[in-house]
Amino acid sequence: MSIQRFSLAAVQQIRRYIQNALVIDVAKQAQPWVGLEEADEVPEPVSIDDLSGIFAFGGLSAEEIAVPQSQSRWLLSTVNPASALLKLPGITLKPDWRLVSYLYQDRDSSAGLVFALPESLATTARLEQAKAASSTLKQPPQPEGALSDFMEAIEGDRSNVSFLVASLLCRELREFGARGHYQSWTHHRLVDAVPAQVKWQWQGDPPKDLTPKVKLMPDGQAIVEFFSCRVAAGIAIYRHLDQYPAAQYKLKRLDKLLAKAQR
Repeated sequence: MSIQRFSLAAVQQIRRYIQNALVIDVAKQAQPWVGLEEADEVPEPVSIDDLSGIFAFGGLSAEEIAVPQSQSRWLLSTVNPASALLKLPGITLKPDWRLVSYLYQDRDSSAGLVFALPESLATTARLEQAKAASSTLKQPPQPEGALSDFMEAIEGDRSNVSFLVASLLCRELREFGARGHYQSWTHHRLVDAVPAQVKWQWQGDPPKDLTPKVKLMPDGQAIVEFFSCRVAAGIAIYRHLDQYPAAQYKLKRLDKLLAKAQR
């Protein structure tokens, strides 16, 4: 059994890179969907250290993060979620699979969905057909052949860093396209110490070590642990504990409330 700790700065860099890769460009939303096969190929680094020079690329300003105006309807997004994987260490998309995305606009808020599909089923015509009967947020598109969890389409080298990256990627993909009252994970800031400027009401004993860490088990399973502080209304500290089975990157997530800010 081995445990590896990661610096908060490195984990924050990975998160920012994923967020930048998933930013929605309004001008591109009217263009045809681009599959992964049309994306530029970039050599994948082998460790977190190799990511040091790539975070100056991509992304848009906060003012540009928006989706087209619509009357509460689902749209097929032009964003290719798999682009976030191109420079991440340890994980990749399985061959012959694609990640596709949809967006939902509701007045000043928006939400999104990411699906994993076999390449043969990830055509624009099929994806448009899947949203034909979807008119509300509670009735989202259901593309034919989509996996129940997009993380089932992820594979990796089973290294410590691969599981940490997968945990961050999973949460950012689940938050894809979210603005306004549909946002949740966006309001969380990664921390490695208890913020001192707030008086906390703990639900139990405070944790002694908030460093992001990964534990590899002898049977091939892995456990990822990291912490965040929710900075929006309902300020709180959370512990995030993810468990990975021995043969895949479909994780079991546990996001546990540890402390609330005292009023």
